[in-house]
Amino acid sequence: MQRSIDADPVDRFAVDLPNILQFMQLLWAVAHGLEKTSKRMATDVGVTGPQRLVLRVVGLYPDMSAGELAAVLHLHASTLTGILQRLTVNRLLRRVPDPRDRRRAMLRLTARGRRVNAMTRGTIESAVAKALQGASGRDRAATRRVLERLAGQLETAVSAGSPSSRRRAASRRRAR
Repeated sequence: MQRSIDADPVDRFAVDLPNILQFMQLLWAVAHGLEKTSKRMATDVGVTGPQRLVLRVVGLYPDMSAGELAAVLHLHASTLTGILQRLTVNRLLRRVPDPRDRRRAMLRLTARGRRVNAMTRGTIESAVAKALQGASGRDRAATRRVLERLAGQLETAVSAGSPSSRRRAASRRRAR
């Protein structure tokens, strides 16, 4: 039987994908949704998804250093530097010298940063909260374990990719 050219592309290409590809398909859908929502948040809320995450963490743990924040977020320091610069330029975050060690800067929200931090409507965080509402504690724990293992495998794959990647990963492991 020949398919119609006008058939719904989803129906036309719907096949039983192997489990790994089904999982990857969902991961790509999540990644795409994060990107789209992040761009919309930049317009509606004034910050992107990653910037909002930084504000949320600094709001919960004021006076942490950039290095501590990078470790919490599992980001390379160079990636975080750009985010921190944009938040500082937009007067949402400020760096305060640590009174115990003037070489170290502590991160704090500004009044404007606290206002953005308090917003919830239309954020990635609100979508995650709604998705988690219907999930049992057991499902959340299992999902977290799978995502942690996946993150670890992806980090290992990146680290194995090049000598400089291997050196950076070894340096991060020693820093922990």
